[in-house]
Amino acid sequence: MELVRGAHNLHARHRPCVATIGNFDGIHRGHQAVIESLHDAAERLRLPATVVLFEPQPREFFTPDRAPGRITQLRDKLRVLASLGVQRTVCLRFDARLAAEPAEAFIQRFLLEGLGVRFLMVGDDFRFGHQRRGDYAMLEAAAAQHGFELERMPTVRLGDERISSTRVRHALADGDLAAAEALLGRRLRISGRVIRGQALGRTLGWPTANLRFAQHPPPMRGIFNVAVHGLGEPRAGVASLGTRPTVNGIETLLETYLLDFSGDLYGRYIEVELLARQRDEEDFAGLEALKEQIAADVEAARQWFQHHADWNIRTAG
Repeated sequence: MELVRGAHNLHARHRPCVATIGNFDGIHRGHQAVIESLHDAAERLRLPATVVLFEPQPREFFTPDRAPGRITQLRDKLRVLASLGVQRTVCLRFDARLAAEPAEAFIQRFLLEGLGVRFLMVGDDFRFGHQRRGDYAMLEAAAAQHGFELERMPTVRLGDERISSTRVRHALADGDLAAAEALLGRRLRISGRVIRGQALGRTLGWPTANLRFAQHPPPMRGIFNVAVHGLGEPRAGVASLGTRPTVNGIETLLETYLLDFSGDLYGRYIEVELLARQRDEEDFAGLEALKEQIAADVEAARQWFQHHADWNIRTAG
């Protein structure tokens, strides 16, 4: 999949195309239905399927303190889009300049001149341009004037409710990984390069591979049984996702202890797949109590993997 960062990097070879625009946080089953429809249009018109994203997401720009946690960081979002066969992703930097651009100018500069869009799919509630003046009705008028096709995103339901990123966030915040998996169509994975931290886990006897979130960390906290990918066959582990209140932590980290593993993982790219939630994140009285609880968490993870041996996740050696 080709990644185009910014409208200024769009060239003649990127035109024409079929496109969809949105945040696509989580790339849940509703988003997947959009991408399937985009592929159908791409095959019919014999044009590349293009997904347009904003970075940061608009709510993160306008109200950073109230923006929801991200289900998928940009790296994970791109990985899933590539797995779904998207040929090109255009990532637009959402900043003051883009926020101030009139909706009519966005259509002309980006959709027509930048992408040469021949087919566009957006949601009924899609808003764009200065003061969010651009809407579906404006796009309908532009489609009629400039001769591109416009379609509404399909609605996908699970039970009686529409599948949405908000619904996935609520499931994750509640620790309901099964519900989240049903909405996403897959188990959630968090990826990144292992960073050097404070080595607290190593000091306590439980060395961890730590991943940092650039911004707006996931909407869940707790201790999880996980599978770690990127080290050959999947490896079993137990991970803490949170701020480490016992040591007055502020930054949210994903800290993963791999069962019966030794080796230097600093700088390695890994994917941590959340399999089951053990418990909430807790604030312990001191490091000794924390150390004892980690030992209990590791033992609980071992027992869990023994009962799920058919998952073929390596637990030792």
